[in-house]
Amino acid sequence: MKVLILLSLFIYSQTLWARSYVIFSLAQDLSMGKEGELMRKNYYVNMGSGQGVKKDSVLDVHRIISVQNPYDNKKRVNYKVKIGELKILHSSDEASIAMVNEYEKEDETPIFELPQFMVGDHVSINVD
Repeated sequence: MKVLILLSLFIYSQTLWARSYVIFSLAQDLSMGKEGELMRKNYYVNMGSGQGVKKDSVLDVHRIISVQNPYDNKKRVNYKVKIGELKILHSSDEASIAMVNEYEKEDETPIFELPQFMVGDHVSINVD
């Protein structure tokens, strides 16, 4: 019985360590059709103060690019590519609201179908 309890605690702790943090939603201003209008976007991430994120923290944003290799038994290859950074505007226990801090330079990144951040992009705390 004790072995089962220890095994279940170990498996549960492994799932906590392996948690993936992503952009799960976004909100943006509506265009009023004015020339030179600044369109703002907020990005919602499932990482908050419980993970060490606070106001003005910077998060790295990565996109997973998955490509099938037809020469290696159709094996799929995944690339994790940094596409930019988010700056935290507000943080709660398990989620935060962020805005674009910067995008990676276009000539230093692979081609993306959508060059801006999108729902599903992965985030991690910037340690630079």
